[in-house]
Amino acid sequence: MMKYSTCGYLEHDGSYLMLLRNAKQNDVNSGKWIGVGGKFEQNETPRQCMMREIQEETGISVSMKQLQFRGIVYFHYETEEEEKIWIYTAQCENDHFIPCDEGELHWIQKNEILQLSLWEGDRIFLERLLKDDYQPFCIDLYYDDKGNLIQHKRREAEHE
Repeated sequence: MMKYSTCGYLEHDGSYLMLLRNAKQNDVNSGKWIGVGGKFEQNETPRQCMMREIQEETGISVSMKQLQFRGIVYFHYETEEEEKIWIYTAQCENDHFIPCDEGELHWIQKNEILQLSLWEGDRIFLERLLKDDYQPFCIDLYYDDKGNLIQHKRREAEHE
């Protein structure tokens, strides 16, 4: 079995909206900076999921047309269910957002993102996003049961 999720990076004025996960108990992402997103609901497409998650977590509405598909990341774990995540970016017209119950949202300058406390695998695809490389990517990330990146492999890009 595999989980299906989305992750999005909203951009405004040279910054990405990043989420510091610090609000939930027993959160695998606790203390890490990630994009917004989450798991698919029944019968949702990746874009529908991404639009809903952005709205729920930030209060920002984006259209399907605004969402730029950037790639797919497969997360492989030793003891947890594997996950397939569709990655998107979107330009925002303003910088207003609502509080998020999963942590703190902050606009972070793109040139400062790689200095944050990130998952090692996220750094791999974030480097592509930050270089404005719009060629879709597909990456396999392998983590041990302590959250350490063991290996990563690029594979032929998949379509959205």
